[in-house]
Amino acid sequence: MRDQQLGAPRRRPVILRGLSANRLLPQEPSHPPVGGWEPRYRRYVITSDILVTILTAVAIGGLLSVGAAALFKDLTLGFLSVVSVVCSLAMNRAWHPTVLGQGAEEYVRLGRGMFAAAAALGLAGLATGVVSTRPWVFVVIPATAVIALLARYLLRQVLHRARYEGECLLPVMAAGGVDTVRDLITRTKAAPHVGWRVAAICTVDGEGDSGSGGMEVDGVSVIGTLDDLSDHVRRGGYRIVAITADSYWTPRRLQQLAWKLEGSGAEMVVAPMLMEVAGPRLHVSGVLGMPLLRVSAPAFTGVRRVVKGVVDRIGAFALLTVGVPVMLIASLAILIDSRGGVFYRQRRVGKGGEEFTILKFRTMVRNADRVKKDLEAANEGAGVLFKMRRDPRVTRVGALLRRYSIDELPQLFNVLTGDMSLVGPRPPLPEESARYEADVRRRLLVKPGLTGLWQVSGRSDLPWEEAVRLDLRYVEDWSLALDAMILWKTFRAVLGGQGAY
Repeated sequence: MRDQQLGAPRRRPVILRGLSANRLLPQEPSHPPVGGWEPRYRRYVITSDILVTILTAVAIGGLLSVGAAALFKDLTLGFLSVVSVVCSLAMNRAWHPTVLGQGAEEYVRLGRGMFAAAAALGLAGLATGVVSTRPWVFVVIPATAVIALLARYLLRQVLHRARYEGECLLPVMAAGGVDTVRDLITRTKAAPHVGWRVAAICTVDGEGDSGSGGMEVDGVSVIGTLDDLSDHVRRGGYRIVAITADSYWTPRRLQQLAWKLEGSGAEMVVAPMLMEVAGPRLHVSGVLGMPLLRVSAPAFTGVRRVVKGVVDRIGAFALLTVGVPVMLIASLAILIDSRGGVFYRQRRVGKGGEEFTILKFRTMVRNADRVKKDLEAANEGAGVLFKMRRDPRVTRVGALLRRYSIDELPQLFNVLTGDMSLVGPRPPLPEESARYEADVRRRLLVKPGLTGLWQVSGRSDLPWEEAVRLDLRYVEDWSLALDAMILWKTFRAVLGGQGAY
């Protein structure tokens, strides 16, 4: 009965059917089943990339062909383009299981593979003197890259939807201290799209929380000690062995564990737990025969910041141009709905603690700031923030504008003037920043943003500590790729209206 409950897949829509074959922990396999959802999802991705490449080559190649001779030549170039793309993606490990379905690395490898294919085809054309390769290098392959990226994004959304429903999750064995294991469990539950599900735990003494009789940590069973970890992994068929911080773990013990896990089908993941730094600031290198984790200093100035400033202004100008009709309609609706001006001006704190005037559409009644003192007792905001889900000062039109963040569109003018960025920490009020502790004040090392990690991660629904953690993570680990990801996710968060009030 237990095998049936843990191994049997549930019926799902056709596109997902078969993806959940090993969603729960099997009882005794030495490694995960070959016919599970992982190889099936990988086949979907490979098939999608190849089909997109062939169809794009046929469609655009057909438009380029004029006459029988040209058709033969373009068919040959089309075949070479398809071969070069497929080989390049394989060589750049764009189909490796560890990168599929999460993170930006999947898209980076896809882009790198497409660029390498275009470069290879271009060099071949240059070497042979075939001028007709130019349209394939500069049109066909770039178009293939864009379409393939969109196809992968759609496949990822299907996978993430399944994971939010409890399907297509990798069973994880967490091994370490009780507190660090608990933190890992909390993070995996908050981000099911990553695909991890902590299924069992091993601790030094084989005990968990005292409140659960020492047999569980946050509802997950403790099944043994760290000395017996490799045996439990082999018997349980866990796909991930997550090593969390504990004094038990020495370099020698980690090395021995890695040897014991060879051939088990489990991937060993070690969480440094020394500091919350990720992304481009982390580098692993070998020095004196030891693997060292190098942490570079955060970049607050330099060429990348100049590029960010240019991108901000170009992006703000483009968004203002496109958003003019929406802003005109919003202005008219505000004037009809209630008395007062269209815009609301407020002092905020920007980079380096310097104050500036932020511009927003008015969403509240006149004299709303004076009424705020009478509503302090009903404050639902986290930390130093003042928020109310049903703020009586908000007008009918204002509630709609807030739900879809239309009230923040005028802040694009702040981006044009250089006071704000498209992406960055939330701009605080002067009275809020005055209450910041030393670590929280690091939010002021960069320009505040129109959107940020806080907005795409829950907006006003986030606890204060989580909002601060996300903003500090952005300050420390900023990159152009992270900005692009946040901007993309912002459109989804705004359209959903989640956490906005």
